[in-house]
Amino acid sequence: MARNVAGTNEDSGDEHRVAVIVPALDCRATIERVVRGAREFVDTVLVVDDGSGDGTGEAAQRAGATVLANPSNLGKGAALRRALGWCRDHGFTHAISMDGDGQHLASQLAVVGAAAREHPAALVIGQRIIDPTVVSANRLFGNRFANRWVEIACGETIPDTQSGLRVYPVESTLALGSRADRFAFETEILIRAVRAGIETRSVEVEVYYPPADERHSHYRPWIDTVRIIFVVLGLIFRIY
Repeated sequence: MARNVAGTNEDSGDEHRVAVIVPALDCRATIERVVRGAREFVDTVLVVDDGSGDGTGEAAQRAGATVLANPSNLGKGAALRRALGWCRDHGFTHAISMDGDGQHLASQLAVVGAAAREHPAALVIGQRIIDPTVVSANRLFGNRFANRWVEIACGETIPDTQSGLRVYPVESTLALGSRADRFAFETEILIRAVRAGIETRSVEVEVYYPPADERHSHYRPWIDTVRIIFVVLGLIFRIY
């Protein structure tokens, strides 16, 4: 039995029930390690295979994950929304999202999980400790740019608005009625959460950045950044 991120087992009768959710697209090379690492901290790991063509879903199942398969690529936001709905339907109060590419370290589940235990109504964000020597200047600028626009939209400073390692309180997150299907979801949900009076809490976490020639990201800098900007502007002007 895996130990729960809050220090208890899921079947202990505790009302604080946590699952890990992983949106994954073509992550066969890393997904087994991600799932096995997460299962050292929680019993339930849910992978949403978002239209992969490389056997990601099968690899996740071998590692012990429950897998939901999208017939085509619908986007990270759509995958997270589906995973949150599954968690609600199966009695989980909280869902910890992490990426399938291995950037998020399983050991940090305990860090964000402890913060969620202490503040169960909050949306907890894993604030990445970023080494500027291993991250491109463009990516650093993009993160800071996004942080500033989120602050303008919601009036609250959040140190790392683009982190995918988060703890979502399931019911209140779904009640926000997010619309974005792709990477803009994570920005949108923060703005909607702050406006709805949901507390956001940031805790520092370690991450792993592989060498540049081994990195494989589905984030398309131009089109995905434009999508995020349009969502933020729509929220600022109350038309989204």
